[in-house]
Amino acid sequence: MTDYDKALAGFARVEASAISEAEMTTRISGLVAAMRAAGLAAVWLDATTSLTYYTGLELHASERLHGALVRADGSLLYVSPDFERPKLETLIRLPAEIAVWDEEEDPFALLAGRLSGRIGVDPGMGFGFATRLMAAPGLQVVSAGDLIAAQRRIKSPAELAILQAAMDASHAVHRAVHAGLRPGIGTREVADFIDAAHLACGLAPVFSAAQFGEATAYPHGVPHEQHLAPGDMVLVDLGGSLHGYKSDITRSYVFGPVSDRQRHLWNCEYRAQQAAFGAAQIGASCASVDAAARASLVADGFGPGYAVPGLPHRTGHGLGLDLHEEPWIVGGNQMPLQPGMCFSIEPMLCVYGECGIRLEDIVFMTQDGPRWFCPPARSPETPFD
Repeated sequence: MTDYDKALAGFARVEASAISEAEMTTRISGLVAAMRAAGLAAVWLDATTSLTYYTGLELHASERLHGALVRADGSLLYVSPDFERPKLETLIRLPAEIAVWDEEEDPFALLAGRLSGRIGVDPGMGFGFATRLMAAPGLQVVSAGDLIAAQRRIKSPAELAILQAAMDASHAVHRAVHAGLRPGIGTREVADFIDAAHLACGLAPVFSAAQFGEATAYPHGVPHEQHLAPGDMVLVDLGGSLHGYKSDITRSYVFGPVSDRQRHLWNCEYRAQQAAFGAAQIGASCASVDAAARASLVADGFGPGYAVPGLPHRTGHGLGLDLHEEPWIVGGNQMPLQPGMCFSIEPMLCVYGECGIRLEDIVFMTQDGPRWFCPPARSPETPFD
């Protein structure tokens, strides 16, 4: 048992190089090639993580149109409220023209005046914004979601390096949480420590969740605080952000003596996670990874399908600039796995009214198959090697 305040002093800031301007330029070139193949004149990037992916800008979505236009000739145009221009100029990493609009002006008319033909829009763009652009004469507005996702779901070496640094930091935070647990500690104190520890590592906190006892059975926890007692199942899910890229790890273990029932359930979850990992091979479908986890749980007497006791949600999700993004590890998704894909394997075993176990670890696909970013847990007593 360690004191959380003392544990904070032991963390050091992690280091990883941010995505370079050269890599962002290459990304835009790839998007332009895809646009031309699809017959698009331009793609609008709203104030979303896709804007960050291509330009490095991190803007917050609001009621005002603010983003960037990538045109089929490879040129870039920023669109901004005029009063935001001075701030925007300090943030821009890829120099380009800035088109501004005042409060009484229609920014969609400004945008439409620079466009004609088929226009792809950022899938994260709000419906209200999209409909205003669709109403502009001379434009045929379609989703650019497939074009953008095709690039974003394949991580570059630079992205993998950032993700590895973020995952290493979060793994260290997890170890400190485990070491500092004590009888009577509350879930709020654990969550506060998680956030403070991520800050000490140089990461922006993204989320922190701690569940004890019966509350561990519910995938997103319960709305009230819990306090730890010997024999409780513990579930801790946490993540931080480094250069915009997210970490995400869940550990489940028992505080104190492990009952035979708890060990059985934990081992069933472990087998399901390992089955999914084994199925995650180059060319295999995302659905087949999900199916492998479910088949393992069914063999242990749970399910079938999404029935509880069993696995009530998908087996995993992609990870990158968004905490949840493509590829989706879920039934029906026939997308083949490719080198560079990163995703979670977390086939949570839920036994409502009793407890739940989620072992969530992130893999990245290599030419030779999946690799864990961090070592997975091995037993309910030893969640960390």
